[in-house]
Amino acid sequence: MELNSDFSSRVVVHSDQLEWQASPMKGVDRRMLDRIGGEVARATTIVRYAPGSHFSAHTHTGGEEFIVLEGVFQDEHGDYPAGTYVRNPPTTSHTPGSEPGCTIFVKLWQFDLQDRNQFRKNMADELPAPENGVATAVLHRDAREVVTYSHLEPDTSFASDAAGGIELLVIDGTITVGKDVLHATAWLRLPEGEELSASAGPEGAKIWVKSGHLPFAKASEV
Repeated sequence: MELNSDFSSRVVVHSDQLEWQASPMKGVDRRMLDRIGGEVARATTIVRYAPGSHFSAHTHTGGEEFIVLEGVFQDEHGDYPAGTYVRNPPTTSHTPGSEPGCTIFVKLWQFDLQDRNQFRKNMADELPAPENGVATAVLHRDAREVVTYSHLEPDTSFASDAAGGIELLVIDGTITVGKDVLHATAWLRLPEGEELSASAGPEGAKIWVKSGHLPFAKASEV
């Protein structure tokens, strides 16, 4: 399967307008944002766990990165409430699920296969004081990519000219990029060479941004 697999093209997905699709595990549904591969795939996805649902135990051969958007994600290593950012690099394993139910944004098979940097962070705890209405925390940085989390105050501007492509998820609030108004769970991917220029709506916004990674996209296909 290939979905939004042309990394040289601008992509906007309003994921709240997509139908939920069942996964192989009962009670676990998903909205696919991009994908290259079958059930094992290089993929970016919104995943919803119904209360009491669980996924089978598995090893992250290609790595897993996720944000808890709603509820509490759980595995044998602990509980991960909304606002948690997690990186599970290649060779890590777990048995995920959620007794109360949860929704996560997850990226699979997009790591350097030699990466062993595993961690979890409460994103809000990482934020510094705002400057010009924007507070930005660097969640992760390596030779391939930079991952950040930002709070935008109402009607403030946000821009990036980072090399290597830019990917953005709206976690809360709204932002406008060009002619697109992006609400919570909307996802944007800009190709290499295209700058990001955005403005927050009247309620402000919380956004997750990754940059620099698209030159490695083809190399990380399954």
